[in-house]
Amino acid sequence: MTAGTRPRVVIVGGGFGGLWAAQALRKAPVQVTLLDRQNHHLFQPLLYQVATAALNPSDIAQPIRRVLRKQANAEVLLGEAVSVDLDGKRVRLRDGKSVAYDRLILAAGATHSYFGHPEWEASAPGLKTINDALEIRRRMLVAFEAAEREEDPALRAALLTFAVIGAGPTGVEMAGALVEISRQVLQRDFRHIDPAAARVLLIEAGPRILAAYTPESSASAQRQLERLGCELRLGKAVTAVGPNGISLGDETIGTRTVIWAAGVQASPLARSLGVPLDRAGRVHIQSDLSLPGHPEVQVIGDLASLEQDGKPIPGVSPAAMQMGRHAARNLERAMAGQPVLPFRYVDKGTLATIGRARAVAELGKIRIGGFLAWLVWLLVHIFFLIGFRNRFLVLFEWAWVYFRKERGARLITGDVGKLLERASGVTENQEVIAPGSPARSEAARPTLGDASERIWRAKAIQRWENEGGHCFEAHGPPD
Repeated sequence: MTAGTRPRVVIVGGGFGGLWAAQALRKAPVQVTLLDRQNHHLFQPLLYQVATAALNPSDIAQPIRRVLRKQANAEVLLGEAVSVDLDGKRVRLRDGKSVAYDRLILAAGATHSYFGHPEWEASAPGLKTINDALEIRRRMLVAFEAAEREEDPALRAALLTFAVIGAGPTGVEMAGALVEISRQVLQRDFRHIDPAAARVLLIEAGPRILAAYTPESSASAQRQLERLGCELRLGKAVTAVGPNGISLGDETIGTRTVIWAAGVQASPLARSLGVPLDRAGRVHIQSDLSLPGHPEVQVIGDLASLEQDGKPIPGVSPAAMQMGRHAARNLERAMAGQPVLPFRYVDKGTLATIGRARAVAELGKIRIGGFLAWLVWLLVHIFFLIGFRNRFLVLFEWAWVYFRKERGARLITGDVGKLLERASGVTENQEVIAPGSPARSEAARPTLGDASERIWRAKAIQRWENEGGHCFEAHGPPD
């Protein structure tokens, strides 16, 4: 910083923590630079509604420049931070450029964690970005379309099976929405399939869903999901995920649509700091949110690991917002020569929706479920949406869904031909497969390893040939 210039505060990440920190510094004598790899702030708690065709992406996102355009001391830069040079006080970007700072707030968030199996991501996308939501929406809608054309009963059953892995709030909300789509929204739209016959499985390795909630709320949510028609598999860990299904130990489930909601890990940016990290890759920080040994750097949101009263502060949006405001407050105090203050998270309650007019809510000592909890959930989410237009559109869409049982964002984008081929199990070397052949039935079971595949297929072909079948494949039978 040169004499006569304002200190430069760089904020990495335009999510809840980063954006709230930037806004809290609007009257501070600093120059704020908010850096993000996306040009928009995303209201992530409603992302699953984009994935399930209830809302459009623009309903829950707002350009960051528009949010901060009236804040004279703030600028927005589009770029992806890949590392931090703590000694040189520079943030390195993927394109080779760098941004200098006097003070730094890291709010880079988190990404999916596949517990040592990154290869599962191709078959089981997670839900963190708009692109993730659109991909899940594509796969879900194409599964119904492919089932409408499918003649093989086994493959049709696999196409109409949807597996959600992980029963936290995201998994519960996703599973409930999928059941409602199949039972209510699509029920009269198809001629050759009954969408209401679709299976939605919610799989959780732990003993109950919504493990962070009280046992009473967890039990209430489970009852509401089961009444909807969702199948729960508790105490079942996923051991394999492939393009044609999943494995739960010795049990295999044929499915073409798998959604990952089982775990998260901190942004890889944390590893560049050279400081101790927890098992999820989050940075161990001090009580004032600063990086040990570097008081000019603060870490907030999903990137931070901090305990309060012997328990970790949860990675939820209210905690990130509070951290963002507190980081800004401490930054101003430090610049004024005042002592910084320890952060104290105030838990204002937790909410999870299970479907239309179904939810659970924990507000202090108050525990409610059903329609009343759903109303609370609706009002809270509308309140925190940024922009009047977004609030109005979302409220209108929810009213439409509630009264008409319709979802207006049921658009399949992308290369539909390739999506249908993927859903039907057709590859570049397998152009035509007769209905009822072992190759068709094979698409209803998971790919769990080369050896088991060869054994399974050999047995299937032998059984099928004994029944007098004929297999039509472009390049002959498999080895």
